Amino acid sequence: MASSSFETRDGFSSKFGVIAAAAGSAVGLGNIWRFPYITGENGGGAFLLMYLFFVLAIGIPVMLSEFVIGRRAQSNALNSFRVLSPGSSWWLIGLMGIIAAFVILSFYSTVAGWTLEYIVQAVKGGFAGKSIEQLNSDFALFSSGSIMPVVWQLVFMLLTAGVVMAGIQKGIEKYTKILMPLLLLLIIVICVRSVSLPGADKGLRFLFVPDFSKITLQSMLMALGQAAFSLSIGMGALITYGSYIRKNTPLLGSSIQIASADTLIAVLSGVMVFPALMAMGENPVGGPGLVFVSLPKIFQAMPGGYVFAIIFFILLSVAALTSTISVLEVVVAYMKDRFKISRIKACILSATAISLLGVFCTLSFGPLKEYTLFGMTMFDLMNYLSANVFLTFGALFIILYTGWKLGKANFLDEIRQGGKVSAPVAAVLIFIIRYIAPVAVGAVAIGAFFIDGLI
Repeated sequence: MASSSFETRDGFSSKFGVIAAAAGSAVGLGNIWRFPYITGENGGGAFLLMYLFFVLAIGIPVMLSEFVIGRRAQSNALNSFRVLSPGSSWWLIGLMGIIAAFVILSFYSTVAGWTLEYIVQAVKGGFAGKSIEQLNSDFALFSSGSIMPVVWQLVFMLLTAGVVMAGIQKGIEKYTKILMPLLLLLIIVICVRSVSLPGADKGLRFLFVPDFSKITLQSMLMALGQAAFSLSIGMGALITYGSYIRKNTPLLGSSIQIASADTLIAVLSGVMVFPALMAMGENPVGGPGLVFVSLPKIFQAMPGGYVFAIIFFILLSVAALTSTISVLEVVVAYMKDRFKISRIKACILSATAISLLGVFCTLSFGPLKEYTLFGMTMFDLMNYLSANVFLTFGALFIILYTGWKLGKANFLDEIRQGGKVSAPVAAVLIFIIRYIAPVAVGAVAIGAFFIDGLI
């Protein structure tokens, strides 16, 4: 068995640690911020059904592939391909994943910083008595500022770096074991309040009763994209986490449980949002401003809304943190292994470099708004490159590598360690990985150039 030669790798101490960390990577702003508004824009229940199907049929096999690569190689996202396929050019897939993680965290930390500002506003009662127009103006004024958005972005990067610096067991595993149950608890609290509002049944019907006339080619691509990328596929995070998974941990069972947790959070986010929106007479097609404009308006009109607004934005921050931890770890693991430096030094260097690029992304809503490249601001360019290039093609190449280069025997040997996998199940997995998933992910990769905001 090939392994990295630098040092004995840190690792997860338990199966729950694996599930909490990897589910935390998957669960983020994409679930709680993006999933509700994308579902609203694509017809509700019909979109949800397509999303669930793609998670099961495509998301789990691709996630499993990344875990197999990472655990078999016992190395970072780039070196894993060099270990498993020495002398080949497959390592470029890993490089693409590391670049993707770097780019994603640079702009993701901008939005994550906004969540901290909105916790403060919720505590101060800053939403009270304001119309949608005033809330929209407040959001635009804050996000275009030159000081506070940068301060909050850097604070969020410090929080992320602090967890990653502590290592796998004492940092990532320890804190995600706390943060993930907390996240679920907060969502359930708001869901209970949302469905108890008069008229909430309209929102539940919108989410769970499919209208198949709403299904279009675009909505199918959006559902597949949401399923694939909400699971953190294609950026090396799961390969990196896979290298920390013990051999007695069943990869297939863990992949199913992680995907289930991610899907549960996404569905609960819909339950949290749509009943409240419709109970208050708001349109479910809220767009990206749903969280920072429409929901504050809902909370101030809701009995007990002051408390629930605070809970919600804490929830949003927790979800963002569980994701930023995993993204930073991709870069830190590579830096640590490649340059033979300590985790602390690798974390400081990585977080500093990402933060510098992140400042430009944050300021692209204000002072740097007029500075564009290819007609896009720095924030939009980083978002576009990660969604339409790095993640889509990264996921495609990973699945092609697993199905056609890694080899059936190596794949089956790895997934059978720690648990039994029957011959029929193994055959189905191999068929999906070799034939179905490449076509599906390839469709998203091509479609991403024509549909904005797939991630």
